[in-house]
Amino acid sequence: MEPVKITYASIDDYIAKAPFEVQDKLEAVRKVIRESAPEAEEKISYQMPTFFLHGNLVHFAAFKKHIGFYPAPRGIEAFQEELAQYKGAKGSVQFPLDEPLPLDLISRIVKFRADENREKAAAKAKK
Repeated sequence: MEPVKITYASIDDYIAKAPFEVQDKLEAVRKVIRESAPEAEEKISYQMPTFFLHGNLVHFAAFKKHIGFYPAPRGIEAFQEELAQYKGAKGSVQFPLDEPLPLDLISRIVKFRADENREKAAAKAKK
């Protein structure tokens, strides 16, 4: 039998379907992204909460032991030293659920990515 694939209609839906003990952390991440890039649109992409501004800005998702945050490889590289204490990969970082979220760092990464996407869009518009 195939496992049931959960799909999400919106970020509200995603957070509502997440384990209760993770919902506050997901809301906190969402809030800091909204405040850091107020013109970004919310959507679901790759079945994850996604913020879109001239292209994908950041994704985030709940896992058993961490919140995954996906600001693209450039978002990781630019904050490499501050992110060194967290597990991660080329375009992702894992914030453990048993530690406070680094909301200020998330905010700075989102602002960096928003500036990057705006510059890319402006350069594209000039062509």
